Formats: sequence, C-alpha cells, structure tokens
Amino acid sequence: MKKWISGLIFISFCLGPLYAQDQEQDKVELFGYFESQIMGAEVKDEFYLLYSNKLRVDLKSSLSDKITFAANFDYITYHGKTTWNILDFLAPNVVSEVPGGMEEFYVLPFSDRHFLDNAYIKISFKHFDLTVGKQQISLGTGYAWNPTDVFNIKDLLDPTYEQPGHNAMRLDVPLGSSYTLTALFSPEDTLGNSAKLIQIKGRISHFDYYLTAIEKPWRFHDYTQLDYENMNFLELPEKRQLLGASTAGELLGLGVWAEYAYNWMEFSKDFYELVIGTDYTFDFQTYMMIEYYRNTLGKTEYEQYDLNDWMRLMAMEQKAISRDQVYVFIQHPAADLLNVGLSTIYSISDGSIALVPTLNYSLSDNVDIFAYLNLNFGKEGKLFSKSMGNGGLIRARVYF
Repeated sequence: MKKWISGLIFISFCLGPLYAQDQEQDKVELFGYFESQIMGAEVKDEFYLLYSNKLRVDLKSSLSDKITFAANFDYITYHGKTTWNILDFLAPNVVSEVPGGMEEFYVLPFSDRHFLDNAYIKISFKHFDLTVGKQQISLGTGYAWNPTDVFNIKDLLDPTYEQPGHNAMRLDVPLGSSYTLTALFSPEDTLGNSAKLIQIKGRISHFDYYLTAIEKPWRFHDYTQLDYENMNFLELPEKRQLLGASTAGELLGLGVWAEYAYNWMEFSKDFYELVIGTDYTFDFQTYMMIEYYRNTLGKTEYEQYDLNDWMRLMAMEQKAISRDQVYVFIQHPAADLLNVGLSTIYSISDGSIALVPTLNYSLSDNVDIFAYLNLNFGKEGKLFSKSMGNGGLIRARVYF
C-alpha cells in the first residue's frame, strides 16, 4: 500500500502543474487507464495465481501547430505467485540439459515496476516530420506474427496488447501523394550496435505496401552457460540484417495481407519468415480471420526442441520454435456490449494445438472486461503440450 501511495504522489507531483496548465491554456491532455488483472495456470496438479494492478497515465500536449509532446508512465504491482520456475513447464529430456548447480537461474520473477514507457516530441516541418524520444515502433501487417518487426514479439494469447516504447529518432518524408520514406535510428552503446531502418510505403489500387531494410543486433543468450561476471546467462549478440516487404488491402470482399522478411545473420544460419492472412465479416456479424506463419529458424520435429529453443521462446528472444503455424480467430457479438470469440493456434510442424476462448464485455464507454481460457492439447514436449499449463486470464480496465 505504501508503494501505491508513493507512486500516486509521484505522478501527481510530476503531472499536477501540467494539468493546471491544461485548465488555463487548454493545451495539455491528461488521460490513461487503471487495469486489474488475474492470471492462473495449472502446473503439476496445482493451480497458481498471479494478480497485478497497473496504472497508466498518458500526457499529450500540442505546444504549437507543428510541435507535439507525448508521454506515458506505467506503475505495476504484482501479487500472488510472483516467481515461476520455467523448468516446471518443460519435458524431462529438455530439463536434463540444465547444467548441474544452475537450476536456480531458471526462475521467472515478477517484481513491482514503475517506468516511463514512452516520451517523445514530434516536430512537423514543411517537407518532413521528425519524432525523437522513446516511442512505439510498430512494423508489419500481420496480426499474430510480424516478420519485419525486429523490435517487438507479440504474445499469441493476447496479440493486440500494447507494445513497449523504444528509444529512437524517426524521420518521415512524404514523396508525392502516394509514397512515404521513413528512416529510423535507435541508438545503443556504439554506432555499429545501433539499429538502422529504412522503409518505403506506397499504394497500388486497393493495397498498401511496405519495403523495409533493417540492421540491428540480436541479443539472445545461451541458456546452458553462465556469465559469472554478471551472474546471468551468457549473451551471444550478433548482427542481423533484414530485407522485407509487406502488403495489406482488399480482394473480392476479403481483407488480405502478407509479410515476408529474409534475415542475414553474422554467425547463425540465415533464415526467413512469412505471413499470409485473410479476414471476413459475414452478414450475420460473425468475424473470421486466419493467418499462416512460417519461420525457418524453427524446427520441423518436436524432438529437435532443446533448452535454448524453449528459453528463447519464453524470454521472447525469438518468435517461434515450431517452423509452421496457423492462427484462426472467430468472434461474434452475443449482445450489444458483449463479444465472444475463439482463437485456435495450431503447430503444423508438431501437431499440437491450443484453444483460446475469449470474451470482451463493455460495461460502459470507459469500462471493459476481457477474459480468455488457455487450453493446450499436445503430448509432452510439443509446443502446445498440456504440461505448458492450462489456465486463463481476467482483465478489467477503467479509462479516464
């Protein structure tokens, strides 16, 4: 409780003068939401709960017709089971790869956090826009997977949840009425380790398309070796160069999209990712979407999954360990304010499947409830095995 009070006092102290300015000059917008969430999962015949509270405060100010400042601050507390042993979810043959004496390092902790998620200034010049600061970088047209996005990895159980901000300088240059050139630089410790992006956006008929080139280090780890200096797993950074394309539009009444990226790696094997998707809303208001994903970094047989595969997947260092997957989503308005749906995630490579029934209920314009169940159907060792923990989530959000 003391931490909550301290956080609220901090937010009020920082944003109070700005809110007062809003009253006087009508230039500052202050908004956000409070979110309370409970997640549960069955692990080795025991059902565990993790409960969290999140306060997000957003600030936006139009300093002039050409200058905009925006920021948001997140304050999150965790309760219940706040430490999860990752080895509890893995097959015995994978756990056997853990070096002796290192078992304590395979624990995922949830600690209270407060951080500045985004804070940037956007300046509109005559011939280009410049955005500088911590900002969201959203790339690609895919729903569950984005091959061209090297900054974010989505949660397949909740793919539309907001993505974190990244430090970057972004330049957007309109090239006539149909094209836009975007250049982005995300600084790291050295110029060589910094991310660079160039993207061209255009439109042909009913389709938008994007051509993207990126250079960025990939900082994954070897989860079988320990860096004793930092008391963490050994980091294995290498340079990654990506060339990709994506498109989205309408064809014969269907929404369609595709996304492709080829990756040249400094040390590892080169690989490519591909997404193809389509969606449609029927006359009786049922919405259906299907998306196919291939990642040649993934394996074709579940017997090939090793400890590094699983750990990098859970740590969101790579998008997939299964080469081919399909995501299907169906949603129907059961009432004016209630939508019910079902997501199905199928690993073509290992034959396992996850079913995710969903519910979205709007109590009012400012209050939403979202819930899902996560049911895995697969033998031990497969991507969606029962040992991965069947469970669910309930989230209530109040906007202000």
